[in-house]
Amino acid sequence: MSMFCYQCQETAGNKGCAGAKGACGKPDLVSNLQDAAIHALKGLAWVNVRATQAGACDREAAMLVNDVLFATLTNVNFDPGYFADKIHRAVALRERIKATLGNKLGGDLPEAATWDGQGSVDDLAKKGYEAGVLSYKDEDVRTLRYLVIYGLKGIAAYVHHAAALGYVDEEVLLLVQRALAATLDESLTTDQLTDWVFQVGHAGVKVMALLDKANTEQFGHPEITQVRLAPGTAPGILLSGHDLADLRDILDQTKGTGVDVYTHGEMLPAHAYPFFKQYDNFRGNYGSSWWHQPEDFEKFNGAVLMTSNCLVPPRDSYKDRLFTTGVVGFPGVAHVADRAAGKQKDFSAVIARAKQCQAPVKLADGTLTIGFARNQVLALADKVIAAVKGGAIKRFVVMAGCDGRHKSRQYFTDFAQALPQDAVILTAGCAKYRYNGLDLGDIGGIPRVLDAGQCNDSYSLVMIALALKDAFGLKDVNQLPLSFDIAWYEQKAALILLSLLALGVRNIHLGPTLPAFVSPNVLKILVDKFNIQPTTTVELDLPLVMAGK
Repeated sequence: MSMFCYQCQETAGNKGCAGAKGACGKPDLVSNLQDAAIHALKGLAWVNVRATQAGACDREAAMLVNDVLFATLTNVNFDPGYFADKIHRAVALRERIKATLGNKLGGDLPEAATWDGQGSVDDLAKKGYEAGVLSYKDEDVRTLRYLVIYGLKGIAAYVHHAAALGYVDEEVLLLVQRALAATLDESLTTDQLTDWVFQVGHAGVKVMALLDKANTEQFGHPEITQVRLAPGTAPGILLSGHDLADLRDILDQTKGTGVDVYTHGEMLPAHAYPFFKQYDNFRGNYGSSWWHQPEDFEKFNGAVLMTSNCLVPPRDSYKDRLFTTGVVGFPGVAHVADRAAGKQKDFSAVIARAKQCQAPVKLADGTLTIGFARNQVLALADKVIAAVKGGAIKRFVVMAGCDGRHKSRQYFTDFAQALPQDAVILTAGCAKYRYNGLDLGDIGGIPRVLDAGQCNDSYSLVMIALALKDAFGLKDVNQLPLSFDIAWYEQKAALILLSLLALGVRNIHLGPTLPAFVSPNVLKILVDKFNIQPTTTVELDLPLVMAGK
């Protein structure tokens, strides 16, 4: 069997992963099953949109579409059994809705709405390859359809995390299904497909606002916090991923057990929420960004829980103390079941495993300063505005997004170091690990690296920019002394880019490579309309960024 996937920044040759395995480590079987699952979801979404129009939306189907989309995001689920099961479930739900609709469904159903989803796992995988990326021969149409699909994968991640806290936006759920169903419509023009791309971008802003609301209403607004990097002497549990509901549950269940809890990767921002400061055993942060997992998890010694992306195929040396939960999965790795309604997840197996382990190996000393989400920065608004008007701050540079393995990402470390002393970095996502340990100083007490949090907290950066626009009496956010030099890796970053474009942000520098899934013609449209530019070298890009070009 073979595969084709080009959804992440590290795709082979910046063209596409083909052959037996992708750059992320997923085998061709899993890649093709993911494509088959998306095909089944398109059919389910198409039918459920029509059910909604008839006043009979199936909520279970809507959530299945969302969660399985999330599972196909890079480095989330590597388990072929998971996708085979979800394909069968999607087909069963689709047929149930059809039976409910009867003659209200109408004729001329797309093939995705009639595919029976039967056969062996290999049969399903073959279907996925046939219905996947390469099934679209027109490169521009393919680009626009997959900009929609990859944006929807980003939305699905944020919907999932908000729903775990009890926050759901039915309009977003419907938009996800309508947009997915639209990718089946062969009559759509490129202009109509482009409109869908921007609808997905606007929905991205909306869902990030929803998740922000869920997090802040449940856990309080992030505040400036010093996070310890040196581990303690007790056994520990390390949480990686993004899910704050899982962190809450595990902290509750480890109280008084003698087990410390640590964050890894994008869980670092959790320390800034006031709610989590009540837990004496919430020890600190351990390790770095997602791609350092093999070394970090091995040296941690204790139990490790992946709450969401980004999972790296584990080494045997720690596989027996690794756990997954939610939509994350890997063959041979223990999985913690979803929470029942109104209850916590049961993390007793994770805690029991941690108690059998040694304390973490020390990787670092000192602290990291985090917690500069929108409320905290806007509390300093008068000070910030005075610094800008007085000339102490000449430019804000948004250096948000993802980290990754490519050596070319050293660019972002070098860029941060090369920025003049009158520039402030606004960051969110795991790209910050490239420079958040640097001693870049402050400007009149304002740190030169303001860390807003996780990738979804890019919403905070947008709110800060809009508030500054109003404070300076400007009509357009592009008139601010604000530039974007963004690192991307996966589909949540793609969604954030679409959200920024939907808000009209221009002059974005994007790297370390431009997406392989964007055709030259579509790229030209983005360049002409928004002046999106690839990162090149620090020497060439720095003057442009500082000039807002």
